[in-house]
Amino acid sequence: MVRRTERQIAGARGRSAGSQQARKTQGMTDDKAAKGGRRVLVTGGAGYVGSVLVPKLLAAGHEVTVLDLFIYGDTLARVADHPDLRQVRGDLRDAGLVAGALKGCDSVIHLACISNDPSFELDPGLGKSINHDAFLPLVRAAKAAGVERFIYASSSSVYGIKQDAEVTEDLDLEPLTDYSRFKALCESELMAERAPGFAVLALRPATVCGYSPRLRLDLTVNILTNHAVNNGRIRVFGGSQKRPNIHIADMTDLYLHCLTAPAAAIDGKIFNAGYENYPVMEIAEMVQDVVGGVPIEVVPSDDLRSYHVNSDKIRRELGFAPAHTIEQAVRDLRDAFQAGAVPDPMTDPLYYNIKRMQELRLS
Repeated sequence: MVRRTERQIAGARGRSAGSQQARKTQGMTDDKAAKGGRRVLVTGGAGYVGSVLVPKLLAAGHEVTVLDLFIYGDTLARVADHPDLRQVRGDLRDAGLVAGALKGCDSVIHLACISNDPSFELDPGLGKSINHDAFLPLVRAAKAAGVERFIYASSSSVYGIKQDAEVTEDLDLEPLTDYSRFKALCESELMAERAPGFAVLALRPATVCGYSPRLRLDLTVNILTNHAVNNGRIRVFGGSQKRPNIHIADMTDLYLHCLTAPAAAIDGKIFNAGYENYPVMEIAEMVQDVVGGVPIEVVPSDDLRSYHVNSDKIRRELGFAPAHTIEQAVRDLRDAFQAGAVPDPMTDPLYYNIKRMQELRLS
């Protein structure tokens, strides 16, 4: 696998070096980019969202460079030999590696991070170094490399706990954890780097759900479905807390949509990206309906914090509306479990961020 990746890197560098100047000379417009394809760096492209997104980008005619540690395995195996895919195995904090990965790219989709509060809190120093300290150097390196648009995966957790019925993008940010605080700081730093010819966009996704080649079983819908199918019961802690969700197919479609939208439509913008806000108990009941015949056990919880986001702005300004439901995510997961596509789902650390980080002793 390493030798193959190195060949892809070497070949793609040669192709991209010769074509980058030609594209700039042509003054490529957004419409031409949409038809002819972009050259996209996807950081974290082998992760939960990335391993669904990258094949879609390739199928849409884009050339893709993935920068990732690949600690969850060869999650891009089904497209590894694609001529328009370049895989770079390494650390986002390595400035030289980042500069090499950016060569020939005109767009960045920045997914890489230590994801969610528990994973961040496992090693706050590691989380800060990846999620925040490496961010501004990446943005500035992208500008220096001639990148034209930078799309950042922030988080809807930046709002904290709101009593407002509709949590919209104009509300004050009140992050409750370091993970959320650094997401908010990165948004501000990105907007400050905005410049002519360098369009920037921050998306605030809800919790993503559904099947992926790099499956996560530590997310609400996925957790409940895993236990329903493989443990024969659903355990709900509390149940009244609301959680916003978005199907992984919709989240990845949104990145494609933003990649080819006119620069003026996304530049300097921040959008919530969610679909359905449901109490956890209602999500559990949806899982129960899809899987069938499993009991729901309710465990008292002191943590009844609710998160809910309104995504009307992105529908209004970009014309994007999610098309997949929580039930569809549950069905996709159920089918994958039943087909044997997810070996050892209750115990394998590959499906659980914290367990995998502990296993590898990341630093």
